[in-house]
Amino acid sequence: MAAEQKPLPFGYTFMAGAIAGVSEILVMYPLDVVKTRVQLQTGKGPASETYNGMLDCFQKIVRNEGFSRLYRGISAPILMEAPKRATKFAANDKWGKFYRDAFGQVKMNQSLSVLTGASAGATEAFVVVPFELVKIRLQDKASAGKYSGALDVVAKTIRNEGILAMYNGLESTLWRHILWNAGYFGCIFQVREWIPKADTKKGQMINDVVAGSVGGTVGTIVNTPLDVVKSRIQNTIKVRGVVPKYNWAFPAVLTVAKEEGFAALYKGFLPKVLRLGPGGGILLVVYTGVMDFFRKMKDDQEKAKLV
Repeated sequence: MAAEQKPLPFGYTFMAGAIAGVSEILVMYPLDVVKTRVQLQTGKGPASETYNGMLDCFQKIVRNEGFSRLYRGISAPILMEAPKRATKFAANDKWGKFYRDAFGQVKMNQSLSVLTGASAGATEAFVVVPFELVKIRLQDKASAGKYSGALDVVAKTIRNEGILAMYNGLESTLWRHILWNAGYFGCIFQVREWIPKADTKKGQMINDVVAGSVGGTVGTIVNTPLDVVKSRIQNTIKVRGVVPKYNWAFPAVLTVAKEEGFAALYKGFLPKVLRLGPGGGILLVVYTGVMDFFRKMKDDQEKAKLV
């Protein structure tokens, strides 16, 4: 199994993570738009702008705004996905080695997999916050008309709210990524231990789809409440002297639960889990495949030097 083989240098893991991330976002992005729209709803509005679920949101976006709106704001995620996913897998690899050495473990175990994933998620969060803010402000129908594109969001946010506003929602993003990555990598380890080891590349790919999809689903179940409040925090325009309604992660979770009910903390869950469940499988399959390709390429180069 690729995860048990000799680790490759940082550059290889970074590139493999980048390729995996871009592959996943190109396939699954419309579900992210729907998820964000549903999460940002705080109450009732005009029927044409109120979404009663994932399919209703899809239909209304396509009917009222056009199919291209399902890819509105994709420039920020495309720019984000390479460093984001590259950081995720490269950090997971480096943190895994650090914790194995720190705790004197030759191989990974369940506890170290969760700890490693959480640490990789925290590392990843610092990379993604500005991109997430741009993406959310472009995806929200109420605010999207204020901006002509990703660079315009950056320019207006810095001009009107200050440069630090690009890191609005850092704390909630940290928690979101810590929880998702802990669930994702922890489940990948456990599922790989449970299912029969594969003897063929096709079998290994199937195992990776299963492990990655389970990991993505569990990570999504755990972190969705933090994702809901993160979206609202990042979509709030900062006004000097005014304390935002949604400011810190866990107080915001309590506010949403109190005002809208516990179920509101799982707004957008269906499109989110449909994206990040299979999306987690896509990530792992592409990452593993690219790493295997790099490993074979490196081995061939080393053999050629000996000839």
